[in-house]
Amino acid sequence: MKFPLTLAAIASLGVAYSAEVPKIFAGLFVPNTPLKAQIGLVLPPQEINKFIAKVETAARKDPKWFREFSAATTPGTPLPYDERLGLTKEEYDEYLKLWAARQFKAVEDITLLLRESPSDTWTLNATGKASMLTTLRYFSKSDTFRSPNGELKRIADVSADPTSILGAWNGLEWKFEEETGLGKTKENIAIGRFADNQYGIIVYRAQELSSEGTRLLDKSMVVRFPLGKAPIPKSAPPSAAKPKKK
Repeated sequence: MKFPLTLAAIASLGVAYSAEVPKIFAGLFVPNTPLKAQIGLVLPPQEINKFIAKVETAARKDPKWFREFSAATTPGTPLPYDERLGLTKEEYDEYLKLWAARQFKAVEDITLLLRESPSDTWTLNATGKASMLTTLRYFSKSDTFRSPNGELKRIADVSADPTSILGAWNGLEWKFEEETGLGKTKENIAIGRFADNQYGIIVYRAQELSSEGTRLLDKSMVVRFPLGKAPIPKSAPPSAAKPKKK
């Protein structure tokens, strides 16, 4: 009877690699070395929900204003104060305090394993619900990812605001987007590190919409993994030279 190889077993095979680790993985992963990681969500304290409910009520009263007001704000960050949000200034300040107290909540422990394939292509094998990442291959020469959907090309680098839902982090991002008579498909992957240099991060999302606008698929995932084992690349900024001690 044949048994599937685990990531640890694959690593023990001692697959040789010759190419230099691409910039996107340098300082984050050691090739052929399993790395424990977590899929999770970033959530503020539940007490924030009472303020969110008030804002939602205000939005329903004046949807046109709320859409325009929201569009002028960076997605994923708190809206600036306006009395039309339905909050007093004191309530808004309390909302910001609760938002600042948001934390990463792990929902699944997984393992990541970076492997090199022929022609200087790389795969980030993953277990559990993160296994969808294994369908992506990174091509160093073209600096692109390829998935069953097609080619993901580099877009603007990520420099997330400290007040964004995930907090301050920097990384590189790739995107695939295609629209046909049958619908629209989007796929994104971003890889980087948090500003505190304690954890790396992978953000992945895949969406499919029918030609009528019906959502057929919407999968998103945030993976966090500890830093410190992989050598820091020479091009890393001084602040990334050494992870902070816990």
